[in-house]
Amino acid sequence: MWSEARHQKIRMLLQRHGRITTEDAIGELGVSRETVRRDFLALEALGLLQRVHGGAVYLSDEPPIDKRNTIHIAAKQAIARAAAQRLRPPVTLFMDAGSTTTLLARELARLSGLTLITNSLSAAACFTENPGSTDNQIIILPGVLNTALSSTSGASTILQIQTFHADIALLSPVAVNARQGAASFLHDEALIARAMSEGAAETWILADHSKIGASSRETYCPPERIGRLFCNHQARQTEGFEALRKKVGEVVLVS
Repeated sequence: MWSEARHQKIRMLLQRHGRITTEDAIGELGVSRETVRRDFLALEALGLLQRVHGGAVYLSDEPPIDKRNTIHIAAKQAIARAAAQRLRPPVTLFMDAGSTTTLLARELARLSGLTLITNSLSAAACFTENPGSTDNQIIILPGVLNTALSSTSGASTILQIQTFHADIALLSPVAVNARQGAASFLHDEALIARAMSEGAAETWILADHSKIGASSRETYCPPERIGRLFCNHQARQTEGFEALRKKVGEVVLVS
């Protein structure tokens, strides 16, 4: 098993259980104790786990996806609706995995003339629940399955993204501010969002007010590359909003 796949497996186990012992990791991965030790060290260096006696524990500064789906839901729905209304099909889109982009996918499923390239299984499923027009093409990116996030990631996901060119990358960060731009907490999520942003003519960021002015571990899109920032009106009251507004192409505020 390649190191990327091992790291993804370790993270999935930690996200599910919160803690994993060295013996558990050896059994799950089928590798030596020394290999597990190196993997734990590499993931700890990225801030994705903390080594403890006999194993490792999960570190995260954001709630799991099922919890995120219930936070600021009205604002996220309004943001998703506003972004969908500004699309002009036919158009090719990248979309990453997240609670806001899943809501956006539900809006997009009502449109036609879309080519959507995504690593989000939840987003892709929206087009089967509400198929809309049959001329939409949905491309699910390959990779290592992350059941906690209902998405794919890893080296094969990045390589496949790089074979496409999109008109717009639709991305939802953990944080966005005037210094970092859009950022993610998890390394794999940041790699995917960065590849999508770099492979698109324009990047649109969807972020509710709780993410404006905040910072996270890994930047994937500097503020100057954000063509449109969609957020709710409460963002005006957040520290850092004005500085961010001056750096991005356009800010779309929704009720």
